Amino acid sequence: MFPLSSAIPGLVWAYRITPGMRSERLSAECSAEEAQPGDGFIWLHLNLADGRVVTFLEQFTELTPAAIAALTTHDTHAALSMDEGLLFGTLIDFQREFDATTRDIGWLHFALSEKFIITTRLQPIRSVDKVRAAVEKNATRYASPLQIFELLVAEFQRGLIAVVLDLTEELNQIEDHVYGSELRDERRRLTPVRRLIVRLHRHLRTMLLIMRRAAAADEEEMTDDMEDTLARLVARLEAVDQDVYALADRARLLHEELDSKQSAETNRHLYILSLMTALLLPPSLVTGFFGMNTTALPFAEGLHGTAYAFGFILLSVMLSWWILRRTGIL
Repeated sequence: MFPLSSAIPGLVWAYRITPGMRSERLSAECSAEEAQPGDGFIWLHLNLADGRVVTFLEQFTELTPAAIAALTTHDTHAALSMDEGLLFGTLIDFQREFDATTRDIGWLHFALSEKFIITTRLQPIRSVDKVRAAVEKNATRYASPLQIFELLVAEFQRGLIAVVLDLTEELNQIEDHVYGSELRDERRRLTPVRRLIVRLHRHLRTMLLIMRRAAAADEEEMTDDMEDTLARLVARLEAVDQDVYALADRARLLHEELDSKQSAETNRHLYILSLMTALLLPPSLVTGFFGMNTTALPFAEGLHGTAYAFGFILLSVMLSWWILRRTGIL
């Protein structure tokens, strides 16, 4: 299976897992020959940042070209295929920083058979670390690479539920301000939340579709265990997909409410501006009349011309206000 004797390039970790026994973590400098499955199976986790990984995978005798392409691709969409007894593809997950998980979407590539499971990634992935910890704690629970794959998807679902809870709390806070008495523009907070929800829902729907298609496919190579595993994963993802869809619908309604409130506020400002224009238009006519450079204007001579002008201005404002009240505009 592993004809190379040199150290495995891009190796993050390697485990030899024997059913009913504790897992054995191989050294970081282990060679491909030392990573033989033996009685159990091997889990290799590789970092695609090492450019030698592609060449290394091409020399695996049990990996098909399609499986190698799936392990080394940089495509950002979920995929799941089966060929010559291999299950391979790409899973969506969340990236992980050194001290915390993030909401940034990452991609985990995998290929598995009865004797091995190989996972590759470009950025650190949350679910992989969770599964590694579970394998180290109790490896006797995992008798096959297919169970490791199922646990990877289950951990992604748990991580997605945690993100859904955080997003729900953020929407609750935004909703309190949106429907509160004080008008606040919450679009700056709502826009990134809505963008994340839409992305999660799109990728999650893709994962559901490919797993449903794989579960419904009439493949001779698909075992009963594989069919049962895919059915369980579909049920898991469908449950959380409903929550994500509900969040997307809620965020959309909040966005529409914000737009409605903003439109109402804009209309109120335009209404006030229109009233001010209607009230100030007659005084403008009065001042324009007295400001004309013509002779024989009334009140041009005498000591009280300015007072009369101010009186006409005040009278015109009151007359405009009375007309607006009579017509029901005010």
